[in-house]
Amino acid sequence: MNALSSPYSYDRQAVLRLALTGLAICLLFALPSFAHDVSQQNARYIESISGFAPIPFLYLGAKHMVTGTDHVLFLLGVVFFLRQFKDILVYVSLFTIGHSLTLLGGVLGGFHANEYLVDAIIGLSVVYKAYDNIGGFKNWGALRVNPKWAVAAFGLAHGTGLATKLQALSVSEEGLIANMISFNIGVELGQVLVLIFIVSLLNIWRQARGFEQQAWYANVLLMTAGFILFGQHSFAFIQSGGF
Repeated sequence: MNALSSPYSYDRQAVLRLALTGLAICLLFALPSFAHDVSQQNARYIESISGFAPIPFLYLGAKHMVTGTDHVLFLLGVVFFLRQFKDILVYVSLFTIGHSLTLLGGVLGGFHANEYLVDAIIGLSVVYKAYDNIGGFKNWGALRVNPKWAVAAFGLAHGTGLATKLQALSVSEEGLIANMISFNIGVELGQVLVLIFIVSLLNIWRQARGFEQQAWYANVLLMTAGFILFGQHSFAFIQSGGF
């Protein structure tokens, strides 16, 4: 993936100071986050379902992705500088494989993790992608993680986050496998809708004068948003008593 390449130079220390300041602020004033929680209405509906119900779970999966702030922000970071369809397909496919494995594995396989800790990691995934986009890892040499595998790894975290939300509900065992597959397909459909919207806007934005400089500021804001999510969920993790 190409990081930001422009005639505008940046002060790395200034970026780090800004990011750390954002982290400190959100840790001090963290509020409950609604990044991808299941609404009470949807929760009651899910718990009322018994047996094979592909359409409701398909819809809920799509809605969960479209309204999931953390997922949308991460996808924005992933495709921000991708111009070729094949590149978008590769990165999104790796992300999809990652979150599908842990979503289905978590719900069907019984793998459990602290939801607040997982959501904090998801917040960091947004920070990572935005920092990568502004060239933050450019001089890391051999220590720099291949961005494709980083996206796949964070996909595992995003899928675990989805699984923790479903695990908190009393989902009927009857038709569970088929319903979870339907939910996962819904997540993928929602992801496609989000990507169409994001990529379309980015293609229009790239035609504007000063896009390169604006893109730098946009990714700094994206990184700050990731720190806010991280702070909110870290605060909730501490309040919950940790592990």
